Amino acid sequence: MKEILEKYYGYKSFRPGQEQVIESILKGEDALTIMSTGSGKSICYQVPALILQGLTIVISPLISLMKDQVDAIKEM
Repeated sequence: MKEILEKYYGYKSFRPGQEQVIESILKGEDALTIMSTGSGKSICYQVPALILQGLTIVISPLISLMKDQVDAIKEM
């Protein structure tokens, strides 16, 4: 996980809570994550999407945020 974080995002470590959420997702567990704006919620689903095979569906109320995130993932 940390290799993906550094390779694609340039960070050496996760912020508080991120690693636990990602581990739960990778184990196939349900995860509800409530974090403040700017705390790194996107990484909590983007890292598993890069690791796991298959389709990742993200539900977001902000169209502009969704577009920015899709564009960023396509560039990886």
